[in-house]
Amino acid sequence: MAKLTLHSGEEPLKTDFLVIGSGIAGLSYALKVAHHGRVLILTKTREEETNTKYAQGGIAAVWGHPDTIGKHVSDTLDAGAGLCNQDVVEMVVRESKNRVTELMQWGTPFDQTAEGEPDLVKEGGHSESRILHVKDHTGQEIERTLLYQVRNHPNIVILDHYYVLDLVTQHHLGAFVTSKTPGIKCYGAYALNLRTQSVVTVLAKLICMCSGGTGSIYANTTNPSIATGDGIAMVYRAKGSVRDMEFIQFHPTALYEPGVRPSFLISEAVRGLGGVLKTLDGRSFMEKYDRRGSLAPRDIVARAIDHEMKHSGEPHVWLDCRHINENVFIDHFPMIYRKCMEIGIDPLKAPIPVLPAAHYCCGGISVDRDGKASIKNLYAIGECAQTGLHGGNRLASNSLLEALVYAHNAAQSCIELIHDIEFAEGIPNWNSEGTDHPEEMILITESLSELRSIMSNYVGIVRSNLRLKRAYDRLKILHDETEALYEKTVVSKSLCELRNMIKVGYIIIKHAMARKESVGLHCNTDYPNQNE
Repeated sequence: MAKLTLHSGEEPLKTDFLVIGSGIAGLSYALKVAHHGRVLILTKTREEETNTKYAQGGIAAVWGHPDTIGKHVSDTLDAGAGLCNQDVVEMVVRESKNRVTELMQWGTPFDQTAEGEPDLVKEGGHSESRILHVKDHTGQEIERTLLYQVRNHPNIVILDHYYVLDLVTQHHLGAFVTSKTPGIKCYGAYALNLRTQSVVTVLAKLICMCSGGTGSIYANTTNPSIATGDGIAMVYRAKGSVRDMEFIQFHPTALYEPGVRPSFLISEAVRGLGGVLKTLDGRSFMEKYDRRGSLAPRDIVARAIDHEMKHSGEPHVWLDCRHINENVFIDHFPMIYRKCMEIGIDPLKAPIPVLPAAHYCCGGISVDRDGKASIKNLYAIGECAQTGLHGGNRLASNSLLEALVYAHNAAQSCIELIHDIEFAEGIPNWNSEGTDHPEEMILITESLSELRSIMSNYVGIVRSNLRLKRAYDRLKILHDETEALYEKTVVSKSLCELRNMIKVGYIIIKHAMARKESVGLHCNTDYPNQNE
């Protein structure tokens, strides 16, 4: 099979499979389809710089007694606040051991017990210990393992520092496309080469969106700066279906470190090992919110911390680990221990200051059980997709599992289709006519700061109709200003990321305004029912 070759000049780049993103979803999908065609992976920064790399806790899987598929399904449904697709939950959990075993076969060195079995730990919302991990840097090891396999596959090419601007559909052939247009079809994408600042047209038979999350739209987030919701915004602009964006998960325990972005994550597994949340006067408080205490699901814990901070006026709470065995803590959480010590906190002698931070988007691009989006030839997997697994709130460590299962399903579906699809003809090159040089960065940075302030103050852990309306009105002004700037200037990564983040913020607000209840991660004080 001929290896993908890169063309210069005006000629489009052609590949059988186009993968946008280089995290666990994109890399595992690429490995599975690569024996059936040429694969091109585009990533907007270094290939290893993904949300996957920053995952600390691990990956959930049912490994054996006393755990059961039924228990994991029940825990997932409970965390999802009644909004999960039960068929999807059962499918993902049933596949968990097979998919994680495959990850082991690729070379991921999960921690083991003395008996050679996976060292399973417990996290919030789980009734059993079922989290496989590599110390407290699981994602980093998964990313390293998958990249090694991808780099050594003859049919896969990774282009780093290529920023995907938009998907190519009938719209680019002159057709009028709306969300109600039947048979919208994706033919590829336009991508900005960040080294040369030239835009390349990439044509593909099948496109898999694996672009990650949206955390960068908030002031405090555990996500790296790349998490700007690009894929969700692109699909929305292409008139694809996007669902449940009101469900933004805030991780309860990000390290309180003013002025530092992104926030350093203190893994849920720390509470699984016995860490206890306390107020600044040393009072354990989670018991009054949930019988599971500090190991309640993330939405409950985050709201409880938010309530305690607002009541006390303090900027954080404590996570007390002083009673945990020193050797056990350092062995399980070397990265967390090192980070705390670097900023002058010995977690075995003093409590860790923590607060909630935006962490995960439970909504996204609507897909079926194979990862198919509403646009033909387009798939979406990983955090950018809404599969039905998470419902109103993601159970800890289900995200990496979801990515693996859906990468497998999507790959099997694509392999069946690839030989019946032809490349599109007549796709125009990127149109940059009538543009000027980029404006001063100050316009972009100020708009970004304003966006984060709006989303954090009005569309955070707790919302109200008034706050949402105010956010909508403020964001409308930012949107119009940014679109006007986009129309008259040459494209740049910073401007396009801002444009995408504003679009994602708009979708979150729109979906939040439409949900007239408090459920899961969406807590609206005007509808004090389920979350009260």
